[in-house]
Amino acid sequence: MFKFSELLELINTHIASLTFSRKPQGLYAPVSYVLSLGGKRIRPVLMLMAYNLYKEDVKSILNQTTGIEVYHNYTLLHDDLMDQADRRRGKATVHKVWNENTAILSGDAMLVLAYQFMAADCPSSSLKKVTDLFSLTALEICEGQQYDMEFETRNDVTEAEYIEMIRLKTSVLLAASLKIGAWLGGASEEDAARLYDFGMNLGVAFQLKDDWLDVYGNPEVFGKNIGGDILCNKKTYLLIQALKHANEEQSRQLQQWLDATEYEPTEKIAAVKSLYDEIGVNRMCLQKIEEYTALAAKSLEEVDVPASAKVELKDLMNQLMKREV
Repeated sequence: MFKFSELLELINTHIASLTFSRKPQGLYAPVSYVLSLGGKRIRPVLMLMAYNLYKEDVKSILNQTTGIEVYHNYTLLHDDLMDQADRRRGKATVHKVWNENTAILSGDAMLVLAYQFMAADCPSSSLKKVTDLFSLTALEICEGQQYDMEFETRNDVTEAEYIEMIRLKTSVLLAASLKIGAWLGGASEEDAARLYDFGMNLGVAFQLKDDWLDVYGNPEVFGKNIGGDILCNKKTYLLIQALKHANEEQSRQLQQWLDATEYEPTEKIAAVKSLYDEIGVNRMCLQKIEEYTALAAKSLEEVDVPASAKVELKDLMNQLMKREV
């Protein structure tokens, strides 16, 4: 079995070797730029780890892992444009280095390239179900992004709606990465489904941990100032629960901060965090993270391979859930 670090190095080396010889270079230069920014590469690593549960020749599916990573970076490129973000992974975003039209067009090219990589050298027996799942996943991510945008103007978002949004926006790509890797490795449909469920629950727990870290993380470890979600009134799990469980006075104060147009950022963060503490949403969020982590662990445990083969996946799950960044 390969270690996480070995698979990550393999993917990084392969992606660094990619060249796009088609013209015009003005279309493909931003693609190379985005891929050069690095990142955790969690999705392609998960695909290789799932494949490695059944087969050792992990290099044989590098095209598919590249497809999933190119697709993920395409979504980030367009997210940055939609959010008008200036930086990504410490570097200027594509629409800042080039312009907005180039970002749209190069992003579209990345989506096409992702499909080409996903289909390249894919066994004919698996091609249809792999591309069908990839297409469904891409559509679901669009649905999740739309929900996220619609939630910005609503104060009545429910917990169930929020969980569904992060399932679509974040979890489905982790789940699909694992299922495609399992299929290509020759896993049974039962195991492929269990790995899909593992990724789905892990993704929800991962996003909930992000919500929690933005409020309760250590800024020195987190690598950025905490409270960004509070400042932009983002409908996170914590805010949704606060709105749901606040008493009359807490609700009044919370709504006052949500409606405020002029404020001192540190004051708003401190006040809302204090309300969160009073209402108990810190504990609620941590409990929900534990629930989804337990569901992920159960799905992984049921995968019908020796426990020793699943150590790297289990360790990765624990690492993601205990992270402070």
